[in-house]
Amino acid sequence: MSKEAFERSAAPGGMHHRLAAMAGDWEGRFRLWFEPGKLADESAQRGRIRVVGGGRFLLHEYEGRCSGERFEGVALWGYHLDDNAFECAWGESFGTGTSIMFSTGGVKDGRFGALGSYGAGRGGERWGWRTEISQLDPEHLDIRMFNITPTGDEALAVEVNYARASPVQD
Repeated sequence: MSKEAFERSAAPGGMHHRLAAMAGDWEGRFRLWFEPGKLADESAQRGRIRVVGGGRFLLHEYEGRCSGERFEGVALWGYHLDDNAFECAWGESFGTGTSIMFSTGGVKDGRFGALGSYGAGRGGERWGWRTEISQLDPEHLDIRMFNITPTGDEALAVEVNYARASPVQD
């Protein structure tokens, strides 16, 4: 990647400019499904997204509760200019156990998307995990994650609907 290519991407309308627009403090609703169509849990979630690496990446740190238990997580998001691909590394205290999920994908219909996979345990079949991130306006950010069975059936598993957090008043 050349310096000029990154500068174009960081300029208005570029992919890195679009990512940087997601930076800020967020609060919203976390929803979880273990089975298609059967909501398992819903709670508040707070997140902070920071631009890191000289504008090349976003770091999303978040916390919430699931079934009354506190969880926290982190995701590193970026856009790989040479491969023309959105990339993500994600881990949390609830959903990924002790693994880090690596995902990659494209941008479609204004949504950043990435596909990764995880093991069902001790050599079992791998399941897919697709993440979509969309920002329809500067004040809202949606993150949706889909579970994909080894046979290819896909269902919504996690949805986070964020709104920008109000600044703390002194």
